[in-house]
Amino acid sequence: MLLEAGVGASEVAKAYRLLRAVLMTATDDLIIARNPCRIKGASEEKPDERPVLTVAQVFKLAEMLPEHLRALVLLATFASLRWGEVVVLRRMDLDLSACTVSVRRAQVELDTGELVIGPPKSRAGLRTVALPQAIVPYLRRHLGNFTSSEDDALIFTGKRGGVLRRSNFRRASKWSETVAKLGVPQLHFHDLRHTGNTFAADSGASLRDLMERMGHDSVRAAMIYQHRTAGGNRAIAKAMDDKINGTDQDDDDEAGGGLALVGQWHTDPVSLIGNGVFWLVGAAGFEPAATRL
Repeated sequence: MLLEAGVGASEVAKAYRLLRAVLMTATDDLIIARNPCRIKGASEEKPDERPVLTVAQVFKLAEMLPEHLRALVLLATFASLRWGEVVVLRRMDLDLSACTVSVRRAQVELDTGELVIGPPKSRAGLRTVALPQAIVPYLRRHLGNFTSSEDDALIFTGKRGGVLRRSNFRRASKWSETVAKLGVPQLHFHDLRHTGNTFAADSGASLRDLMERMGHDSVRAAMIYQHRTAGGNRAIAKAMDDKINGTDQDDDDEAGGGLALVGQWHTDPVSLIGNGVFWLVGAAGFEPAATRL
């Protein structure tokens, strides 16, 4: 009944564990003869499957929003940032020359409506994330048009310059209406980070690199993305093809050794999305540029 009512699978599992614990106590106290909570796997938390956007959908979503919110969507996605991290970024946190953003603070909105700003909840949350070059023009334009010149000026604010709250953002972006038009009506803002994490994992990033990029000190969260799709495995294989047909083979030939390849291999260079990836921006749209390992 809970699932049918729209309650998330994780919350249902927690409720089941609580009920089982209560009934176990009742059993121990001889109030009931036997604990009826015996459904196999019912107490296991299985995270709800969240939508993952394509690269084209991310840019389309940004285009559909008011201009002062477009860079927010791109940065949250391609830097895998949480809402509380991206909305308190200052001009000093963004280094467009180095294509990096530094996460030093996080914002929490209490039930009372009070905004509390402090360091991230864990040391792993303090991090510097590499950005794709393709979003740099958007970020530079945003800084020029919507961000004050002071180093400590907030990069993203409300339309009138105030602190950006979730409620303000949803209202200004017409979020529910916009994501419905995009064809992903159940999309939450946090799914942008989820999308960015998936892009990074599909690039073949190591577990350690994923943890650092996501700001996690737990292996568990990063492993979710490493096992999410077969796309990452294929990207690794394609990267190996590129390496075999590239520099390493040339080095072996110059040294007079190595294996002779029968026939000519023609493979497309691997295109990766993630840490340190460069993008080409063309008239036809956005396309990942070739990356060699």
